[in-house]
Amino acid sequence: MTRLLIIDDEPKMTDILQRVLRREGYEIDITHNPEEGIRLMELHRYDVILSDLRMPQMSGIEILKNARHLQKQADFIIMTAFATVDTAIEAMKLGAFDYLIKPFAMDNLRAMIKRLIETKILKEDEPKAEKTSEQTFRPERIIADSAAMKDVLRRATKVAPSDVSILLRGESGTGKEVIARFIHAQSRRADKPLVTVNCGAIPENLLESELFGHVKGAFTGAIESRLGLFKMADGGTIFLDEVGEIPLLLQVKLLRVLQEGEFIRVGEDYATRVSVRVIAATNRDLEAALQEGAFRQDLYYRLNVVPIHIPPLRERREDIPALVNHFLSKFQTAEKPIIIAPEAAQILYEYDWHGNVREVENAIEHAAVLCEDNRITPDDLPAVMRKASAAQNAAPAPVPAGMLPLEEMEKRTIISALKKTGGNQTRAAELLGITRRTLGYRLKKYNLEIEPDSQT
Repeated sequence: MTRLLIIDDEPKMTDILQRVLRREGYEIDITHNPEEGIRLMELHRYDVILSDLRMPQMSGIEILKNARHLQKQADFIIMTAFATVDTAIEAMKLGAFDYLIKPFAMDNLRAMIKRLIETKILKEDEPKAEKTSEQTFRPERIIADSAAMKDVLRRATKVAPSDVSILLRGESGTGKEVIARFIHAQSRRADKPLVTVNCGAIPENLLESELFGHVKGAFTGAIESRLGLFKMADGGTIFLDEVGEIPLLLQVKLLRVLQEGEFIRVGEDYATRVSVRVIAATNRDLEAALQEGAFRQDLYYRLNVVPIHIPPLRERREDIPALVNHFLSKFQTAEKPIIIAPEAAQILYEYDWHGNVREVENAIEHAAVLCEDNRITPDDLPAVMRKASAAQNAAPAPVPAGMLPLEEMEKRTIISALKKTGGNQTRAAELLGITRRTLGYRLKKYNLEIEPDSQT
């Protein structure tokens, strides 16, 4: 369906345009705020954009400049009651298709848009070159050396093509948003917007307006109408992070969207329909919240159709070396690669990472800035990590001094633990702070031939 965006600070004008153009079968998005118009351009693909020329926040010329970057495929029509030769020439130079002087005949507008659409259809029938690799969307790379994370990706891949609601569970920093982006990229909605919102970061009195939008004058300070994030995600996916922080009264309205596919903007008296896939995430114990009456049971079951648990990093230590190398590459500024001294690598591998992947990124950025001669030593790591390492009395003996790749450091740490326990894999796994299954996986990865112990 042909999609149009109308940007005009006059509600009466947008109401007329909406009524006329909807009868033509077009899908219409309307905003009275130019900045929101640009945000919509970032989220949706439009065929035609109609914009007023003079608005308090931003001129139509500025909007046109943004559209040239964000909506290269869209045709742009300027509308104004203040026509001048200079502005007309400037608009045409920037790529505007045409210029309408208010008041204009709706028949002229209808004919203009029809001509634009017919031209687009003819162009689409022409042979197209294959997309380059730069034009093809690639899902975000996810580090998953551990069996636990591979299970997460398998489950995410399996449910991605459907439209079922997904609830991502896991501690802060484990990568719930990354998994949400992965699911969206693998879904049938991948070419539509993915809108993310941290429900815990928005004040309670503003959350409803953020999610569902409001009309001008709905409350003190509502000087412009706002679409809301659910409308912006229409056709795509919305990621509700920290969903457990949504207040009870608003949970009822969220339930309506999940059940009926519709909501009512603040200050409006009719429902707006949307097609949105919901992925929610929480680090909160929702079952306890149910018992306390802080979370609705019906909403819980609507969100929790497919739960996916993302384990903390301390339960998937196999991912630590690859994560460290990933962030080293990200923060490396010199051509010479940064090397981690074995003593520092051992601290990184043994640390419990209560902040999970986010803490790894912080620690590596910290160390990369402080290290000298592109060599990270224990002194370059955050103090909390050095203190935790010093407090570990049961840690394996340090490997010989020198500079080693992190995977070689991991291999030697495993060998050291096995020697210390006389080859007892169960005790070695406990010493390393990993599961027996994880240790077995690493032994296979490094082709380490160790006589299995008799314990189970």
